[in-house]
Parts: sequence; C-alpha cells; structure tokens
Amino acid sequence: MTTSHAQGATTFAEALQERASQSPDAVAFRFVADDESAEIITYAELDARARAVAAGLIERADTRRVPVLLLFVPGLDYLSGLFGCFYAGVPAVPAFPPDPGRLSRTLPRLQAIVDDAGSDVVLTTSDIKPLIQQSLQSSSGRAPHLLAVDLLPSEDGGLVPRCDHRTPALLQYTSGSTSLPRGVVLSHEHLMSNCHDIVRGFGIHRGSSGGLWLPPYHDMGLIGGILTPLFSGIPETLMSPMTFLRRPLSWLRMVSRYGSTITGGPNFAYELCLRRATEEEIEGLDLSGIELTFTGAEPVRADTMARFAERFAPTGLRAKSFYPCYGLAEATLFVTGGTPLDGWRSKRIASEPLGTEGVARPASPAEPSKTLVSCGRPGPDTRLLIVDPDTREPLMSGRVGEIWVDSPSVAEGYWQRPEESAMTFGEKTASGSGPYLRTGDLGFLMDGELFVAGRIKDLIVINGRNYHPMDIEQVCEESVAGIRRNCGAAFSVEDGTGTETERLVLVYETDPRDDRPYEEIIEGIRRTVSLHFSIPPHAVLLIPPRAIHKTSSGKVQRWLTRRSYLAREFDELARWEAAG
Repeated sequence: MTTSHAQGATTFAEALQERASQSPDAVAFRFVADDESAEIITYAELDARARAVAAGLIERADTRRVPVLLLFVPGLDYLSGLFGCFYAGVPAVPAFPPDPGRLSRTLPRLQAIVDDAGSDVVLTTSDIKPLIQQSLQSSSGRAPHLLAVDLLPSEDGGLVPRCDHRTPALLQYTSGSTSLPRGVVLSHEHLMSNCHDIVRGFGIHRGSSGGLWLPPYHDMGLIGGILTPLFSGIPETLMSPMTFLRRPLSWLRMVSRYGSTITGGPNFAYELCLRRATEEEIEGLDLSGIELTFTGAEPVRADTMARFAERFAPTGLRAKSFYPCYGLAEATLFVTGGTPLDGWRSKRIASEPLGTEGVARPASPAEPSKTLVSCGRPGPDTRLLIVDPDTREPLMSGRVGEIWVDSPSVAEGYWQRPEESAMTFGEKTASGSGPYLRTGDLGFLMDGELFVAGRIKDLIVINGRNYHPMDIEQVCEESVAGIRRNCGAAFSVEDGTGTETERLVLVYETDPRDDRPYEEIIEGIRRTVSLHFSIPPHAVLLIPPRAIHKTSSGKVQRWLTRRSYLAREFDELARWEAAG
C-alpha cells in the first residue's frame, strides 16, 4: 500500500497546504525532549505557524529572496521557521546556533555562512535570541536582523505561497568547514524529486512512521527526517542529536515506544549504541516493528551491521532490515539504495589490486582483503557512471573510478561560486555525454550495484562530523613552526583496530630553514588540531621538502598522499601514531 503523495503539489509550501486541508488533525511531527516527554504538532497547526512566520518575513524582510538563516535548537519551532521560508519564497539556510561554551570554534563558521549567504534576517526563538544577537554583534562580519518565531502574531492575512517549483528552497551548507563554507542551492523541484526517490527506495507506505535523532541542519536529518515524511504523509518522531549523544539508547527507546518503522543514521551511531548498551536496557526494547534501518553518510561497515544485528536480536530487530545507501548534499541526499527487507550484501575484495591498480576482484581465502558493502542501485531517473577522473572515460564493471551522477535531484550548483559550480556540477565525459555531478567519491559497479571504495574529494568524516582538510591545514600552517606552507595534507584512514572507524592523519614537509626537533613540530601539530577542531590526530608524519604529491599547478593531491602514506612510500623523517 503506497503513500498518499501530495500529488498536486509542486512545492513544499503547497504540500503542507494540501496536508493541512486533507488531514488537519493528523500528527505531522512529534518531538521527544530530554526527559522523554513528547510534544506534537498537527498538519493544520504547522501550516498556521508557517504562514504566520511567512507573514512576518514578508513584512520585515527584504523581498528580493535573500536567504534567511535558521538558528534554532532542535524542536518544533524549527519546523515553523523552515516552512515559513518556503511560504515566503525565500531560501532557508539551516545552521547550528552558536555554542556558548565553544564560541571561539563555532562562531567563525557561523559568521562565514552569514557572510557567504548574504543573510539579512535570522529566524530563531526568544530564548536564544540574546545569545545569537550578542554573538553576531561581537563578530567583525555581518549582523542581520533577528526574528523570534514564537513572538510573531498568528495572523497571516490569507497568505498564499510565494514560490514555484524552480524557486530556491534551501542553501544546504556543507558541514564542518570553519572558513570555506559552500552552500548547495536546492530548489523545490530538487527536493521533491529526491523525496520521491527516497519513498520509492525505502518502500514507504501508508503504515510507515519515522523516528530520527539526526540534526535538522544537515541533509540526512532535514530531507530524510522532515521533508520526506511530510511529502509522503507519514508521522515522524524527532529527537535532539544532543539527547542521543548523551544517552545513545534514548534513540532506540524512542523507536520502541512510538513504533517507528523507519530509522537509521551514520555508522558511528550504531557503534555508539553498541558501546553504551547494557543488558537491562536491551531487555526493555521492542524493535520488531522496524522495517528499515538505513546506514549512510559515513562508509558503511559490514562488521558494524553484523554486530548490531546480533546484539539487538533479542529485541526483535531483523538483520535484513539494514539498508545501506549512498548519497551526498550536492545530489540533495539520496542517490542509491537496495531493496527494503532484502538484506545487505558485502564482498571481500583483494586489497592489493584495489589500492594499486584500481581493480576490484574477489579475494582468495589467503590474501589480504577489504570487505565492502553494496550501496544498492540508482533509481530509474538516475544515471550513474564510474569514470576515470583524469581521462573522463567511463570504466567497466569492477574498475575503480570516480562516481558521477545525473538525476533531477542534482543541484544547480554552489551559491555564488560559478567557477567551482561548473567544475563540480557541469562535467562531461570524454565523448561529450553529460553534464554530470562529480561526487569526488571513488567506487565501482559489480553486478549492477554500487560499492564505495574511498574518496577523491577532500571531505573528512569523523564520528559523523565533516571537516574540510584545507581548514585543518591552514590552521596548522598559521600556528606551527617548522613546516612548509602549502606542503601538507590532512586526510582520514581506518585506524586498524577492528572497529573500522576513521581517524585523522597529517603529513607535512619540514622547513629546511628551521632546525627545531621533529618531536617539537609533531607536538605542535597535535596540540593545534586538538585545540581548534576537537579531534586528536591519529598520526602525524614529517617528510622532506618537495616530497608531497602535487599537481602541475602546485595543488596538493591529498588522495595520492594518503595512498603513499598507507603504502609507506615516503622517505620518513619522523612518524608519530596514537597508541592502541
């Protein structure tokens, strides 16, 4: 039994309007607080709140469709602000509010987003408005006008949506960057196309219900946990990510209590539950209603899924409910996935030809191998190619190359970055086919299914958070003596402990004009990265001048540097690795 899609709607403002008209008293969203009490909002209530926010925006804000920043703690007020922007026809910019205890680390990125988006207005709530006002005024950048959605009058004057399918709905900023944020421009058409793909890929039906803790500021939590449920007309139960991080089993208790059939998260979330779960907590859970638990965003780990399924089998959780998938913000969210309740598949791939020749072949019992999980197939409206990133020639099955995507969900580009947008979103194959989105991810096709093998692109994902290596490198070069500027690389590797988690590695050329001890340089790098990014490095390697891999134009090739590091091909001056 399929869902009742908002068939006549071409925008999410129209979709909400239709839901409020057809099912005004149905529960749209439920938000579970720290004490596990819950607040609900119906379609009619959300529609009324969104219209009031839109009226406030139209009265007070510039009508040139300048992006509006959303700064909320997770909760139902965030939904009012988001859909209020949709009604007003202005792009919404979801972002993390400033953290009072970590302003020196969180405020620069927030101010960079404000400046990059050109936001004149911020939507928030009255309880955190003073903090945001003070934080932005103390910064040297733009200080926009703040509107508290909980203080706006309820009258909307019969407001009608001011958008169409091509209106920019979101600037989805790539997460983790402190100085170089990039806003992916997504129209209502992109969003609705991707939600349709998710509904079809996940097998969402009238009896489905969701339960997520994921941040509403990021693509998986926003599109998967808010827009797709409204698009498909199913209730969604939400929880703050901070609640989950403090008490990981609160996520599973929420799913158990409210009978959610769809849930999921990055690999680290499953690992966190495995580490924290007690037998007593597991005994009180009923996860038998879960039809699909997706895993994505980070590399999908076969070992994690197997251990989680075994540990929580007493709750009724079915191992075949795991649903590995692949996607990225530049394609809105979802690109490939499997068949619901079909289980997950993995292959043991020989390590040597995979890493050195770019060839994926099954490993023999005795040779070193890497277990890779299938992320399924693209939908019928998506074209996916594996391409040699240098020659732009499509590759045959079993050959590793860059993943290229073309679908109605692929964004137009990055906000106010035409050159970078053309390079990322407008690539063509050697024969002229395209345009395609260059994902920067490495993968291969086998039996028609996608296996992700690594990254060309620079994004580093650790514990569910994204970091741009150029930010880490820049801070090191500005703060640490004894290393050469523009001659270092930051990247992630698996730590080899069996948990298959990602760890940060830095490789730097030393400055021949500086004779300080290598140990002092390494300690400076470790201290700087830990202080500025709250992620202790797993390893630091110092190498001689002119040893790091660069392009002919002088750009550091991080993926080649990573490969040489793993193969121990560098002439090592000094090497430090974390114990354990």
